[in-house]
Amino acid sequence: MKISTITGIRKKRIQSFCFFLFRMAAAINGLALAVIIYFMVINGWKAITWTFLTQPPLDSMTRGGILPCIIGTLCLCIGAMAFAFPIGVFSGIYINEYARPGKLLRIIRLGISNLAGVPSVVFGLFGLAFFVTYLEMGVSILAGALTLGAMSLPVIIGSTEEALKSVPDTYREASLALGATKLQTIFRVVVPTAMPGILTGGILGISRAAGETAPIMFTAAVFFSPKLPQSIFDEIMALPYHIYVLATAGTEIETTRPLQYGTSLVLIALVLGMNLTAIILRARLRKKMRQI
Repeated sequence: MKISTITGIRKKRIQSFCFFLFRMAAAINGLALAVIIYFMVINGWKAITWTFLTQPPLDSMTRGGILPCIIGTLCLCIGAMAFAFPIGVFSGIYINEYARPGKLLRIIRLGISNLAGVPSVVFGLFGLAFFVTYLEMGVSILAGALTLGAMSLPVIIGSTEEALKSVPDTYREASLALGATKLQTIFRVVVPTAMPGILTGGILGISRAAGETAPIMFTAAVFFSPKLPQSIFDEIMALPYHIYVLATAGTEIETTRPLQYGTSLVLIALVLGMNLTAIILRARLRKKMRQI
């Protein structure tokens, strides 16, 4: 047998083995998600009622619902994305399209990478010191949304940069050859082409912002507030912090056990719903780009 044939067979075996490992990793992740969702559904579906979804907590949070928590979580997610998404996208555009290669760019990328690895509780302490205390925003939706937005920035910047890198240079060259300026080329050709990838960063940012407890417990969330927020400077209840309170600091932890699982199930459904909406939008953009 020729050496080239043996080498080819060896490469195919290595490739098949690597693909097998990838499939196993994906299967394990999918199985873990299925087990978690199954566990939450089995323990929490009885708590999901119309009253549970439309009323505030009652009797030391042993009865009633979680409407203020749902509204608070949505406000924080929307506020965080309104702050982080445009800043993250523009930062990614600058890094990929305008910044010159060199020491400064390497330092910026290193800072973004390090920022992505900072624990969420550190972001919470930063939000408490800067937004709540120094800027005198108090414990409020605005302070919590800005803190969550700062935490989501590295993910959005990184995904934006990678999405822009995936756009072929021939697109830029063709646009410039037709007389378009660099700014027109970026915002009319490059960014629309990269938008599905950019939205992936937004999806990951929403997921992280919706499920965090440490940042909002210092900046936005309170133990109990039956009223819905009236402005961005109001304090709120939020689903992650409400789960923490029910499970660790409630007056009757065992009594509220079904409410804990029910709240967790609602949070999972809320995150999946927001992700699904963003994924559908991304799929439509991809389909539109392929038709063009």
